[in-house]
Amino acid sequence: MQYPARFKADKEKGGYVVTFPDIPEAITQGDTFEEAMSMAQDALETAMEFYFDNRREVPMPSARKHGQHLVELPLSLTAKILLLNAMICQGIKPAELARRIGTSPQEVNRLTTLKHSTKIDRIDDALKALGMKLELKVV
Repeated sequence: MQYPARFKADKEKGGYVVTFPDIPEAITQGDTFEEAMSMAQDALETAMEFYFDNRREVPMPSARKHGQHLVELPLSLTAKILLLNAMICQGIKPAELARRIGTSPQEVNRLTTLKHSTKIDRIDDALKALGMKLELKVV
């Protein structure tokens, strides 16, 4: 999952200010383009916590426009976002998903917690219980 980002040169202080049209909570800056890109990755991942903590649907990335750069999320985070969004769209609470996959609500909560490491197979199990399938591609 790659989100488009605007890198605006800060003419007064130097460096770049980075914003994300799809994720307004993610704002950062860096003294060089490379530092700004690294900070953008961190800001994007950190902003996802707001959506997860509040159980809000994470906006999907829009198409990149001219002059924007793409910032990629790790696959593990992408899978968790897809699971959270599926749960929200279907109105499924952790207790119901836990019942469907034969586990505890606490484990489902861990599946939708960013700081908790999760095996991709468990996310796939949860998505299957929601009538979906997780697919990975090598391109």
